[in-house]
Amino acid sequence: MKVSVLSPGLADPWVAWAPIDELASLLAHYFKAELLLPAPPPESSVRRLLLGEGARFEPVETEGGDVLIVVARMPSDLAAIRSIKDCRKKFKRIFGWVTDSYHQVGFTRDTAEYDAVTVTAHEDVAFVREKFSTTVHPCYQGADCLTWVPRQEVARPIDLISFGRTPPSYHRQLQQDFHSPDSPYLYLHSPLGNLQGPIVHAERGMLFKVLRRTSISLAFHLFVEPQGDRPRSTMVTTRWLESLLSGCIVAGKRPQSRMAEEMLFWHGATVEISDDPVIAVQELLEMLRESDGFAGQRRSNIRHMLLHHDWRLTIRRLCELFSLEAPPLLIEDLDRLKSLASKFE
Repeated sequence: MKVSVLSPGLADPWVAWAPIDELASLLAHYFKAELLLPAPPPESSVRRLLLGEGARFEPVETEGGDVLIVVARMPSDLAAIRSIKDCRKKFKRIFGWVTDSYHQVGFTRDTAEYDAVTVTAHEDVAFVREKFSTTVHPCYQGADCLTWVPRQEVARPIDLISFGRTPPSYHRQLQQDFHSPDSPYLYLHSPLGNLQGPIVHAERGMLFKVLRRTSISLAFHLFVEPQGDRPRSTMVTTRWLESLLSGCIVAGKRPQSRMAEEMLFWHGATVEISDDPVIAVQELLEMLRESDGFAGQRRSNIRHMLLHHDWRLTIRRLCELFSLEAPPLLIEDLDRLKSLASKFE
């Protein structure tokens, strides 16, 4: 069976979607697949990609094959099949995996060309199925746990980290309290490294080393002090997964959704803090004073990530959904995940 993987993200890296690019690379690795990288034209913007406003991609050459898997950062990436001339004729089956499926306006007519697609929220299934008469499955996102799992225990001199979007009122209060010369605590926040370009992937190791040296990682769902006109979502994003994998205690506001309940199901996976930023900072300070007592929770977070949220488990799920034979090397690495997880019991 000849498999090809189409990844617009690997052609145009953005830091928030770097984990999704890792899924594309892993798919290509396990299926020994042809990797196709359709770059956007120079005038493209993130807004156009998110909202599906005429998303376009540079052409790529392929002879085709049995299966094409498109790894889409957002719905408009599904239009990347236009980069392949006569794509529907060249491939017997075409499947898509979509991350930020809550950007529903980004689903264009190209969605109807797919044999099946997955979405990351159950709430998006009906919309896509009814509008495009396409087979749709929910399939959550993950992390490359086998690569980024901590190799050894290290000190955690960074008390608190917030990477990515942080509600402004919390951020202001944290800056006021933590950046004071009288405070012994360190609050590290974005930007961390580059936002766009090839260097994004080179800096992945830096991010995880920073997280492994962090005690508490903040994470807030998109309805907490929403900014701009982007759609809202209650999805669990990679911020939660990467922090948990690194052994951080995750505090903030977790989504109230089926996705959150099913993914963050173990005791202590997240800690809720107050709606009042002043009180929330005091709660975080109390957690920091007790941080030595969180060793068991850190191991639990890592173990559950290895057992439940590695990208290899996602790939096995895609094999089941799309009737693909799971590659032998994938089965071997799934066993490695179980073995590693046992070390964190």
